[in-house]
This record gives sequence, structure tokens and C-alpha cells, in this order.
Amino acid sequence: MAQGRRHLTITTVVDAEECAVLRVAGELDVHAERQFLDESGAVIAAGHRFLVLDLTALRFCDSRGLNCLLALEWLCRRMNGRLLLASLGVRVLHVLLVTRAVDALACFPTVGHALAAVPEEIRPSWPPGGTVAADGAGSGGRDGTGSREGSEGSDGDGVKSRDPDAYRSGERERPRQGSRDRSAP
Repeated sequence: MAQGRRHLTITTVVDAEECAVLRVAGELDVHAERQFLDESGAVIAAGHRFLVLDLTALRFCDSRGLNCLLALEWLCRRMNGRLLLASLGVRVLHVLLVTRAVDALACFPTVGHALAAVPEEIRPSWPPGGTVAADGAGSGGRDGTGSREGSEGSDGDGVKSRDPDAYRSGERERPRQGSRDRSAP
């Protein structure tokens, strides 16, 4: 039964001094709970008080997985940081909406938008690797969102990219998940 052993993979995408970006793939359930808490908790214990989880490839999250996310949020808050969720799939977003946990967790449409909510002085460059946009803006641009998201100007979903308090759930308009329409009003 070796093929059924690995339900979850966690990959470190960015490892900055106080902020890390982790890509979570697979299923976050009772079988992966301990692995998820051990691996992500170790990242927080290493001093990363801002933790961005890229959930693009997370296919499933049940109540045990939700409890894991809430536990990470609590750990980050204890260190005066925040857990930031990015690129939630429909199934994961549904769990957060049904349980109203979406009000307790900061959710963003992309990793770049989530990183814009990290205080500028500790915000890592995005995307990793230092790509350069056509306009010459590198990944370390002023808004820290990199060439893909940062070159669009305002993000159009209510998140003020230069406001360090924009990550607080009650202080910003909730981003519309899955919406790619960025046309001007």
C-alpha cells in the first residue's frame, strides 16, 4: 500500500527571514494532519511569522484540515504575524465558506496578492528567480508582487498592496475567488 501513503506534499517555494511561501498539494485530512502540522509548524518555529500557503494544488480539505489551518493562524498570530492563504480551489473555498472560517482566515486570489499583505520591510520578492517584466520592473518591485501581478497596478480586489494592515480580515474587502476579470469599472 505504498502508493496511498503520501496524501500531502509541502514544498518550500520562498524562505525569507520572517516570511515563507509553502505550496501545499494533495489532500489535507485526518491522514495528513500530523505531517502538515509538523512540517508547517517547523517553518513557523524557525521564525517565519508570516506564512503564505499556495493552495492551488490542494484537492481536498475536510474539518481536520480546517482545524490545521486555524491552528497555523493561531501560531502565526502568537508571533505577531499572519497565515495568508492563496489560490484556493473551489472545494477548499467551499469548506471555508460553509464553516464561516473564511472570516477568520485571510484569503487571496494569488500568492502575489497575499505577499502584498506582508509588511514591505520583510516581504520577499515574487516570483522567485528574479524574472523581469517587459516594462523593466524586476521581481523586487515596490509592491513586492513581481512581474506578473505587480505590473497590473492596483489589484482591483480591495487589497491595498502598500497597507501593512490589509491582511486583517475585518479591514479589507474580501477578494473574489476565481475571478480573473480585471477590467476597469
